[in-house]
Amino acid sequence: MRPHAVHAVIAVKNLDRAKSRLADRLRPEHRARLVLAMLADTVTAANGVAAIRSVTVVTPDPEVAALAGELGANVHPEPLISDLNAALGDAAEALRRAHGAVELLALQADLPALRSRELAAMVAAAPAGRRSVVVDHTGSGTAALFAGGGAVALDPRFGPGSARAHLAAGAVDLDGHWPGLRLDVDTAEDLDSALTLGAGRSTRALLGDIGWSGAVHEAVRGVC
Repeated sequence: MRPHAVHAVIAVKNLDRAKSRLADRLRPEHRARLVLAMLADTVTAANGVAAIRSVTVVTPDPEVAALAGELGANVHPEPLISDLNAALGDAAEALRRAHGAVELLALQADLPALRSRELAAMVAAAPAGRRSVVVDHTGSGTAALFAGGGAVALDPRFGPGSARAHLAAGAVDLDGHWPGLRLDVDTAEDLDSALTLGAGRSTRALLGDIGWSGAVHEAVRGVC
């Protein structure tokens, strides 16, 4: 049992800017639906962790906000002048104003193969009194950032090379075997990997509905 409650925060940008690296494979409306489906699977997994008392989605997008509410998450409006790190930082400050000295977990929004048991193990492994990170499957990005104590600032440094940036700022590298937690999705190959690993219900249903072709489509048919 952790000494403080854990509150998770997830940032999602406007859907019209969603997943541009998949533009050669998916139409804009399908990319937007994919973002929503992956967010649903990510929030569902986080909601299944006993140590996580709340999930907050920070977003300027009304459709994302509506889905977050349906999933039982809180919604924090994105600051007017903001980037991902400013959005996460603003939400983190709001959570501590509301709840006191709580532990904070920043998660990527596109973790369709995340399992609650993985996330629970990661939270249990995170050291108290330290900031810690889970490096993503590419080895350069950050899948999760944890502030292990009410006096520890979240200090998000997401962006290109974020894993190195977080580690250089003193974060501990958590090395558990959590493949679903590490698998954030940016490319078609990532989607293949997520489905092979076992993507959540919303992502599987969406990809089946839009007729995603190739190896991913075969995987969808195999698990549905």
